[in-house]
Amino acid sequence: MFLTVSRFFRKSISRRVTQGLLLCVVVAAPLVQAQSFPAKPIRVIVPFAPGGNVDVTARVMSSAMSKVLNQSVIVENRTGAGGKIGAEIAMKSPADGYTLMMGSNSSLSVAPSLYRDWPYDPMAGIAPVSFLAAVPFVLITHPGLGVNSLAAFIDLARRKPGSLTMASAGNGTSNHLVGELFQALTATQLLHVPFKGAGPALQDVVPGRVDVLFDQVSSSSAFIEQGRVQALAVSSAERWKSLPAVPTFSSAGLGEFVITNFTGLVAPAGTPAEVIGVLQRAAVLALQDEAVKKSFATLGVEAVGSTPEAFAQLIREDLSRWMKVVRDKGIRLD
Repeated sequence: MFLTVSRFFRKSISRRVTQGLLLCVVVAAPLVQAQSFPAKPIRVIVPFAPGGNVDVTARVMSSAMSKVLNQSVIVENRTGAGGKIGAEIAMKSPADGYTLMMGSNSSLSVAPSLYRDWPYDPMAGIAPVSFLAAVPFVLITHPGLGVNSLAAFIDLARRKPGSLTMASAGNGTSNHLVGELFQALTATQLLHVPFKGAGPALQDVVPGRVDVLFDQVSSSSAFIEQGRVQALAVSSAERWKSLPAVPTFSSAGLGEFVITNFTGLVAPAGTPAEVIGVLQRAAVLALQDEAVKKSFATLGVEAVGSTPEAFAQLIREDLSRWMKVVRDKGIRLD
């Protein structure tokens, strides 16, 4: 009897040890995966052309994140269809953390509101990593247009409906929809001229081939300082620190026109939480890099850094906002 009970306990202990070891393996597996990530270069897809706000932010951040992760972080521009092409490539890539997208209002909340066949669900189809930077829009014109204030521009646009041209980074981008909202609030009519990115759009505003652009401060601030374009108003609630001489839309009577463009990293839905955690921590640490701080200060960008949950909430709120604008104005792109 003693031997039978002894054997029973030995077998029981053996089973518990085995189960315990298996449990340790299961629990440790995510930790091992996180510790081994990244084991190869990471690519960050920018769904717009080089030179725009999203591209500039991606390139500044990729360099700093490479140092934090001790692995190359490579920016890849995949342009076209208002960001749709790049977004589809990024979000339909393997959910392993090695392909990310530098998202913004354009690709995360504006375009999904406009396109019937947007390649992914704007909430369930992505895994937010971190809200990285915020920057307002600025209405810029070429100096030859002959207007020195927002009021003068609105007056000119009302006197010449459909004659003044408005550049954007493409159909369905934030530049486009912000311009549409402006027209609705001011009873003006501008001729939309879409480009493949904010960079090319800005380059055509400088010589006057296109009249105006609602651009992010980060991509046009240098042109404003050099006098190559004229800034009429910024969409921040208060005067933006990098453009202290430029009034806000609110101070010019457009109280509803307070809009901040956000930029942040997202991964494909299904990316393991532990991998998202590694990327989020790396992104927040990268924001503390002196080179990033200097670049953001020069560009007039406000560094943020957030949890994935906070970024998801921001996207949800912005998506709701632009869906209403799209619905009220009857805008739809196919």
